[in-house]
Amino acid sequence: MFPPLYVVLDHGLLRMPAEKCAESLSASGVELIQFRAKHLLSRDNFNACARLASSLAKSGARFIVNDRPDIASLVGAGGVHVGHEDLSPDDARRIVGPEVWVGVSTHNLEQVRAANLTSADYIAVGPVFATATKQRLDPIVGLDFIRESRKLTCKPIVAIGGITLERAAGVYEAGADSVAVISDILSTSDPVLRAKEFLAVAKKCLSNSARANRGQ
Repeated sequence: MFPPLYVVLDHGLLRMPAEKCAESLSASGVELIQFRAKHLLSRDNFNACARLASSLAKSGARFIVNDRPDIASLVGAGGVHVGHEDLSPDDARRIVGPEVWVGVSTHNLEQVRAANLTSADYIAVGPVFATATKQRLDPIVGLDFIRESRKLTCKPIVAIGGITLERAAGVYEAGADSVAVISDILSTSDPVLRAKEFLAVAKKCLSNSARANRGQ
């Protein structure tokens, strides 16, 4: 099963060293962690990713590098996530190889259709709700977009953008396999506790969904 919680460690929001935060989240059950540092120099980004890749390899969590398949390949990361201003998923795949996950961002149904035809391992859709963690905002897509995207692909769907603990159940119920969370985990006084709360919501929602499917 695709990990139901995808934590994005935004460098600008971290209140502790990235490795410490990642290790704590992994120990709490988070299986998918991305590091996002849009404004770091390439050298500093590489060094941070190298430390995270080494640390999370020991814990079993999959580490995802944002934007940079070259860095993902060099540090031995478990994946890379690309947007529409980055390399295409298939070009990123040529760099990281077949065993490393490649994820791609989408913001409209045409992009979802296109992503479905690539070698991407998962498709991120959003922003589902308003978010303050990106400077240049794409139009908010809402829950209906997740429902429509679910009809277009069998690949795992990761919903992102303004997802809070209170909104998570609705996102899973709309058809998302996973929620990518930034602020609602990193900005709390206890990120580990909040991550556990998200995982509890995911377990309940996805279990209910599985029972419903068996009943059809």
